[in-house]
Amino acid sequence: MTKRDPHRPFISVRFAVLTVSDTRTVADDRSGDTLASLIEGEGHSLAVRAIVPDDRAKIADTVMDWVKSGIADVVLTTGGTGFTGRDVTPDALEPLFDKRMDGFSVVFHRLSYEKIGTSTIQSRATAGLIGSTFVFVLPGSPGACRDAWEGVLKPQFDYGHRPCNFVEIMPRLDEHLKRGK
Repeated sequence: MTKRDPHRPFISVRFAVLTVSDTRTVADDRSGDTLASLIEGEGHSLAVRAIVPDDRAKIADTVMDWVKSGIADVVLTTGGTGFTGRDVTPDALEPLFDKRMDGFSVVFHRLSYEKIGTSTIQSRATAGLIGSTFVFVLPGSPGACRDAWEGVLKPQFDYGHRPCNFVEIMPRLDEHLKRGK
């Protein structure tokens, strides 16, 4: 079972939050607000936050700009994971993944099922690595963002989380780039 090692120091991680929506603005971006509050509430850094429309190129360009600039260790997107015509966030980002994180979707859906039942299948939540940057593609509801944070992201971005966590492997994430593909 997992536990927290109180002897391990806190290490702040830099997060970027991208809301994908044709209708949201800074004034009513509840999912982005939720993520920003949770990130900063744990003592992590919110490096950048933006809103882009449901457009594959704009989503991919924004995330790649952040990855290339090194502004954040983790990118969280919220919105655009459904099945309607404008829901294109996974389609924009999965082709950019150097490595997929299939376990994230499995665990997220398990947690989500406990709260909303079979409605969880209407989300294409996904995750992966682009270079050495973690990218998580979350649904556009504050509840789903909170569930993903509390159930997966918070413990994995806590250096004290045992038996293992993402923070302790972050220094080695670009090994595949040094060796070549």
